[in-house]
Amino acid sequence: MLGATALVEIRIDPHTLERAEERGASTDEIRDVVETESEVPAKRGRYARAKVYDFRQERNGRYYEQKKDRSHLRRR
Repeated sequence: MLGATALVEIRIDPHTLERAEERGASTDEIRDVVETESEVPAKRGRYARAKVYDFRQERNGRYYEQKKDRSHLRRR
């Protein structure tokens, strides 16, 4: 059907949330990447999606203009 949007459940496991926090990524950014970016092949039969965000902040003692959030996906 043209124009139809498939609804996909996005589940983020606790380990992923912990690692995302360590790396400065938010749950909203993870969902944005998964919902809006195109898939590319990744290791171990998975897929990844990535997006570059304006950041313009210091993180861990270093200034960054941008940051890249990359999400690895597994289909069930």
